[in-house]
Amino acid sequence: MSDIANDISSTIGKRIYAERAIRNWSLIELADRSGVSKAMLSTIERGKTSPTAALLVRIAAAFGMTLSTLIARAERQGGAVSREGDQPVWRDPATGYVRRHLSPESDMPLELVRVRLPAGARVALPAASYAFIRQQIWLVAGQLEFTEGDIVHALGPGDCLALGAPADCVFHAPGPEDADYLVALVKG
Repeated sequence: MSDIANDISSTIGKRIYAERAIRNWSLIELADRSGVSKAMLSTIERGKTSPTAALLVRIAAAFGMTLSTLIARAERQGGAVSREGDQPVWRDPATGYVRRHLSPESDMPLELVRVRLPAGARVALPAASYAFIRQQIWLVAGQLEFTEGDIVHALGPGDCLALGAPADCVFHAPGPEDADYLVALVKG
């Protein structure tokens, strides 16, 4: 997966503002629901900072949606084909985690996301990020240690893991290569 060609941080901020406006929520209300400070939310909405995956998960959960849905809504591309150059790509500034939303806009409950997690990096996500979805992880290249609650799954290339009930999770690429994996999400 190539490095990010298009930074969508400002469009994510605009989407968060739009989702908040649709619900007629103040910044304080979103802060209370997400556990993200009002100051940080304001900075994100204005496109002054690129939020981490952990923050975006908390914001998306407050809206009752997945991280994938929030990012996809930030950069909707109509049509049945999602061209590589048009797919929203986002980089977590804290870890270098890069996620590409592959699925075209549709009313299907399935979303495909490709992720590159740099060697040595860890991303921790709370159980709330899995509350509205079921997912499977298919490792394309590298090694991935996926901790689901108290269970650690060591994945090698070609391995596929179906996640269980929502639990706090940690993605870790032990190296020496980046972990490159596909996530299939089913909403509902």
